[in-house]
Amino acid sequence: MLRIEALLGNNDVMAISEALRKIEIGGLTVGKVRGRGKKPPAEIHASKGSAIFQPQFSEKYVIVVIIPESKEEEVINIIKTKGSVGKIFVSPILRAIDIGTGKEGEETI
Repeated sequence: MLRIEALLGNNDVMAISEALRKIEIGGLTVGKVRGRGKKPPAEIHASKGSAIFQPQFSEKYVIVVIIPESKEEEVINIIKTKGSVGKIFVSPILRAIDIGTGKEGEETI
């Protein structure tokens, strides 16, 4: 099993989610976070437009999905084609346990 985490600079979550559903990836976790990347966030006009503010952090989106190793390339390609900007991280899962049923391994996903 693998954990794929995608940090997205734009809200491409729904397009990615729908494409993952088509290849029978059912569960995923989505979060809205604030962070800083190489490019600074856009300037904001404050005080009725008379002042300009450069925020330290910008809004980003995180998608986390646990998948069988056999679907790795398919999932990565979906995120790359449906996402417009961001990063993808792939990590191995050593063990997974479903708290409610007690099942372990790929049966949990």
